[in-house]
Amino acid sequence: MKNIPVDLTNCDREPIHIPGQIQAHGFLVVIDEAHIIRYASTNTSQLARAPDSNLLGLSVADLEQRLNVEENTISNFINAGKSSGAFDPANPLELKINETDYYLIVAASSEFYLLEFEPAFSSFNIQVQNRMGRSIAELLKHKDLNDLLNAAARQVKKIIGYDRVMIYRFGDDGHGEVAAEEREAGLPSWLGLHYPASDIPKQARELYKLNLTRLIANVHTETTQILTGPQNSIPLDLTRSQLRAVSPIHIQYLKNMGVASSFSISIICNDELWGLIACHHYTPKFIDYRSREYAKLVGQILSSALQYRGEIADQHRLEASKNSLSKIAKSLQERTNIRQALLHDPAELLALVRATGALVVIGGAIHALGNTPPVQEMEHLVDWLKENIEVSVCNTKMLSAMYPESRAYQGLASGMMVLTISRELGEYIVWFKPEVSQTINWAGQPADKQELQANGMLNISPRQSFEVWSEQVSGSSETWSKQDTLAVNLLRQEIEHAVTLKADAVKLLNESLRLAYEELETFSYTISHDLKSPIASIKGYAQLLARDQSIIERGKEMAQRIADRADQMNLMIGAILDYSRIGKSAMQLLLVPTRPIIDETINDLLLQYADSALEVTVGETPDLKGDRTMLSQVFANLLGNAVKYSQYATPAKVHVAGWRDDGHICYAVKDNGLGIAEKDLPKVFELFHRMDNVKDMEGSGVGLAIVKRIVEKHDGRIWAESEIGQGSTFYFRIKH
Repeated sequence: MKNIPVDLTNCDREPIHIPGQIQAHGFLVVIDEAHIIRYASTNTSQLARAPDSNLLGLSVADLEQRLNVEENTISNFINAGKSSGAFDPANPLELKINETDYYLIVAASSEFYLLEFEPAFSSFNIQVQNRMGRSIAELLKHKDLNDLLNAAARQVKKIIGYDRVMIYRFGDDGHGEVAAEEREAGLPSWLGLHYPASDIPKQARELYKLNLTRLIANVHTETTQILTGPQNSIPLDLTRSQLRAVSPIHIQYLKNMGVASSFSISIICNDELWGLIACHHYTPKFIDYRSREYAKLVGQILSSALQYRGEIADQHRLEASKNSLSKIAKSLQERTNIRQALLHDPAELLALVRATGALVVIGGAIHALGNTPPVQEMEHLVDWLKENIEVSVCNTKMLSAMYPESRAYQGLASGMMVLTISRELGEYIVWFKPEVSQTINWAGQPADKQELQANGMLNISPRQSFEVWSEQVSGSSETWSKQDTLAVNLLRQEIEHAVTLKADAVKLLNESLRLAYEELETFSYTISHDLKSPIASIKGYAQLLARDQSIIERGKEMAQRIADRADQMNLMIGAILDYSRIGKSAMQLLLVPTRPIIDETINDLLLQYADSALEVTVGETPDLKGDRTMLSQVFANLLGNAVKYSQYATPAKVHVAGWRDDGHICYAVKDNGLGIAEKDLPKVFELFHRMDNVKDMEGSGVGLAIVKRIVEKHDGRIWAESEIGQGSTFYFRIKH
């Protein structure tokens, strides 16, 4: 490979799976489907003991002959692996080549097959098979996590005899920490040291998930080139190779640490790279394939134990979350109001994700639960959420990195989990976790990792960079777990379900109301048609009786009372018809000049009450936006009542005026009449409700109900203030 200048920013882009070279302790031959050799390492001449040997274009049968291997031994092994679809269970094939023992390891690579020959011996003498049973038993007896990790490091060291064996655990951001170690006496401890993510870049971590062991036998040997024919322009993919050459960056990294040989075993949990069993030796050291496989078995047992522990912990955590979720779901089902349901039990809403504070942003209001920053700060945060959060569920353990203004309260809210209830309405549930300050001891300062040499190459991680460098980390919370995210998603589903049920209930209620309106309308027209005619007859007969000269005066008075009551019934029937029509009447929303309506109404009242000492005054009359006919009814009813119930005052005074108030128009109609008792004020707008002090005065008890319905149909509000003997003031407010 050419000496291409590299730095730590391009480590993640280095094509380490196609180095074009292998390590010098083995030999590589690559065949195609037809068992023809298409690639070979330059050192295969040593394997075949033929200095001028060129294997390219030869068949596997030719290779067997040159290696003095029994005919079809290699071919049959390859064919068996191809038939079964996997080579790992059968690897390695033991061969004796020129009186030397070798292991043949076969792996697939795209349309090719890698044939790797390694010496079948290790640079240490140990009865690995005898030790494995004891190692497995030792691992399985530990329940404490630290004891388990320490035991794994100890057993791997016994199997392969490296100077230092570490359990290296990856963090969420890719950086690593030495969680356990076993080392030779005299070596400094690296336990608890952290290493930046760039030390093991992303593509290297991906390869560790595919190849569970990785040996670098000697960092000081030169690599061996791979030869191929001119027709092969695509680089050979060595992802599955045991002999794949090592990145020059990593070789320099190991040299800077004084490491001559390294070996690693992947720790896989839930198909993700949890960490590595990282082994360092300070002199060159080769481990044969079988010994590596035995060591890999320890890594697999450790992986299974960690995954099992994680699953048990996750299950306990999920059960706790589901317990809280079931209580919240029950509240959502039992209460008609979503806001009330979510706020019913704050402790369970916090316990759902083990948060210390939360916000429920719903209905245009912010409700704070537990330990939260000041309300004004939360209003700004919610505004930021509306502008920036587009997903249903998201979280961060470092809010200040996304929203710098949060640094002011990171002690309370460094971590944030957000559930979007409705982005359109700006409704959210936001959970907070407090800051967890910690001191991280780095093996060298992470930012100080490169040194420009005279030849333009970068010397990666100079020796002094491994000296301990401490960093105080702030503004970060405990990490939100996958179970936290799952619990929040389940809550989202419960809320959606509750909203759907309530929407269905509202739909049924609306349908019931529609049917009720239709029945009311039918009833109203029945009254109009079926009752008005008999009432008219009753009134007619009463009037005839009143004119009959043969009836005594007392009888005439009773007949007149019957006629008067018939008129009152007609008035009530007409009022009911008016009330029922309001709900179905289509509105024509226009800017309505109110002064002409008020003047016309007052003029009619002055004629009607000409005998009364009546003073009606008019203040400001801002125009209203609404339906002219309906607004005319409002003023007619309010002014009519004011005049009617103050007509016996001396003088009777009525005042009407309007004003603007925060985007609304307000009106007040004030009189100095009879007044309303405090106990009757809550019922004053109810249908057919009349106060005790006005029962002898003409009226149907429907007028104010009509006014209230009209005002509400205009999305407005109406209310009254009154005192017996002092008069009343009726107010209404409509959005302009």
